[in-house]
Amino acid sequence: MAGRIKATEEQLAYARILDKGMKIGLLILIITFVIYLSGILPPYLILSDLPKYWSMSVHKYLEYTGINPGWAWVDMVYKSDFLNFIGIAFLAGVTIVCYFRIIPILFKRKDIVYVTIAVLEILVLMFAASGILKAGGH
Repeated sequence: MAGRIKATEEQLAYARILDKGMKIGLLILIITFVIYLSGILPPYLILSDLPKYWSMSVHKYLEYTGINPGWAWVDMVYKSDFLNFIGIAFLAGVTIVCYFRIIPILFKRKDIVYVTIAVLEILVLMFAASGILKAGGH
C-alpha cells in the first residue's frame, strides 16, 4: 500500500491515553449529570431559576449568584450543579497527561526540539489551569 502514512510511536501513545481519558471523562460527566438530575445532591442554583441568568453577562451572573470565578468551584463540589466540573477538569487535564507520556519516547529518540515543545506545552497548560496566566475579560 504505497503512500500510506503510519502513525509514529508517540502519536499512538498520545492517542491511547487520549482515548482512555476521554472515555473516563465522559463516564464522569454522565455519572455527575445523573446525580444532578436525580436530586441526590442539592444544586446551588435551582433549575427553574436558570433562565433568568441566561441574559446576564458573566460578571453580573457571578455577582448576582455569589459564585467566585476560577477554582472556587472546588469548594462547592458538594452541590450537584458544580459536581460536573470534576469531569470537565479531568478532561481538560488529559492533554497534560498525554504530553507527559510522550516525553520519554521523544527523549529516547534524542528529539530535543520536540521534548522542549512538549515540556513547554505542559508548563503553559499547567500555568493556565492554575490561574497564573490570565487572558480575556474574566
